[in-house]
This record gives sequence, structure tokens and C-alpha cells, in this order.
Amino acid sequence: MRSADEAPTDDAAVRARAERTLLKRLRGRSLSVREARDVLREAELAEADADAVIAAFLDNGYLDDSRLAEQLLDGALGRKAQGATAIAQTLSRRGLDREVIDIAMASLPDDEAERALEFARQRARGMSGLDHDVALRRLHGQLARRGFRGSVALDAARQALSEQDG
Repeated sequence: MRSADEAPTDDAAVRARAERTLLKRLRGRSLSVREARDVLREAELAEADADAVIAAFLDNGYLDDSRLAEQLLDGALGRKAQGATAIAQTLSRRGLDREVIDIAMASLPDDEAERALEFARQRARGMSGLDHDVALRRLHGQLARRGFRGSVALDAARQALSEQDG
């Protein structure tokens, strides 16, 4: 006989618990299909049951990799001020399919140089007391870590520092 606090172990109960866990995680943030599969795997759900849960969540619109890619792009282009390289890495790290990533990257506006310059201008203000070469190296490094390509990052750093000096 089972004690009152011991959870039932039949397949339906395991599936219900896994679904609740996945829903709880989705309330916190959007997940990719791969991330959802990982949650279900952690819940020790059988592969066939996990496939059924994923299919149901896709049908109900709880999972949508294309919509997730759009959300991640909005965040990366807005408050995070990231370059194309960092954006592509984020999409890949979240487990999105290559096709979804390619479509998302193709929809990027062609304003990477402007975004890099805007970020560089903000950061250059705090480097006024530094030697020009030191400031250039630091600013270029910050831009590169944000995912801006080398030439875009270097041009933006140079322009922001020259605007500050001039």
C-alpha cells in the first residue's frame, strides 16, 4: 500500500505531471521545441509520450519556434543591442532549427553599423580619460563581445571616439 504523499507512477500520472511542469516553464518564458523536449526528458517521460505532448503543445500554439525567433530578435535588436553574430548564436543555443534561424537572420534590418555606432557612442562617454589607443581597443572589444563583426565594430569605435574628441 502506498503512503499518502507518494506520487502515483502510472504512465498517465507521469504524463500529466510532465505536462504541468512544461506549462509552468512556459509561463516563465517561451521555449523552443528542443527546450520543451529537454523539460519532458527531465520529467522522465517516455519518448512516444513526449512526442504526443509536443504535438499537442504545437497544435495549441504553446510552442512556436518561429514566434520565439521573432521574440529573440526583438530583444537582441532593442535593449540588448547585439550584432548579427551574437543573435545567430542565441538562436542556435536556444535549439531552433537551422531553417528557422536562416529565416530570422534574413529578416534582420540592414542597420548593424548604425546599431554598433549607437552602442559605441554610449560607451565612449565613459572612456574620455583614457589614451585614445586604449579606448579604441576597449570599445572595439565591447562591440565584438556584443556580436558585431570586426570591421563594423572597429569603424563604429573609431567614429564614436573621434566624435567625442572633436
